[in-house]
Amino acid sequence: MKNRRPPRKPILALIAALVVCGAAYFFVTRGRPAPIPVKETLYDGVTYQRVVWYFPKPMIAHIIKIDTKTKGVQFLVTPADSKSETPLNARATSQFLDDFGLQIAVNGDGFSPWWSRGPADYYPHAGDPVAPLGFTASNGDDYWQGTELDEGQRPTLYISRRNAFSFNDKPNRVYNAISGDRMLVLQGNPAANLTNPELEPRTAIGLNKNGRYVYLVVVDGRQPFYSAGITFADLAQLMIDQGVYTAMSLDGGGSSTLVIEGENGEPVILNSPIDNFIPGRERPVANHLGVYVP
Repeated sequence: MKNRRPPRKPILALIAALVVCGAAYFFVTRGRPAPIPVKETLYDGVTYQRVVWYFPKPMIAHIIKIDTKTKGVQFLVTPADSKSETPLNARATSQFLDDFGLQIAVNGDGFSPWWSRGPADYYPHAGDPVAPLGFTASNGDDYWQGTELDEGQRPTLYISRRNAFSFNDKPNRVYNAISGDRMLVLQGNPAANLTNPELEPRTAIGLNKNGRYVYLVVVDGRQPFYSAGITFADLAQLMIDQGVYTAMSLDGGGSSTLVIEGENGEPVILNSPIDNFIPGRERPVANHLGVYVP
């Protein structure tokens, strides 16, 4: 009896499918973090985790956890550039990290003026004057009082010189302060009224119950087949799953950016920011939160 050769068409079809899948994976991930879970130590007292959801929509979250009791860890909110009605000169998060010799940086509060009508018609550019939306302080200088919302003051995180953190409980002497969009987690539970169904890139900051650990979270979005983004409700639950007890959202959308200092001293962007619908493009923003790690 003659040996039969395996049919060639199914094998060729399988090879072609593998090639197509490989090419698609390369196209989707090129220049962006691979959509696979990662957990590693960046510095003493600092870990990085990449959380990936594949269903029902792709989502990639980047989480840095900082032990504030680690010797030498310090925090910095962007200092004022002037005493005018627009006290900050816009800069990308990677530029902020580089300018101040930081090891970690994340985008901060929303700001004005701002518009984005296309790659050639947007504001601000790097260096353009802007103002944060909420109360802001840096190294003891509370240089911006912020604008009130119809429902009251914007949420604010206060950071003391000794790394004591508190949300919405203004101390007698303010050292560092950065405001956000809304509270996400209160006493270990999702905050009320997180009903916005939109999937967007988002940035958030949270604390564990005793305030020792700080969580910086950036979720990529607006990138089909890579990361669609996340709702406020799902972001709150994601943070609760990590051990967060209290959290607020910072500016999101094209502003969402998380950066660390690389081994060569140059900024390394951990996520895939998207400004003007261009993946990998950083948006110049008003203020930021930075971390010095020895």
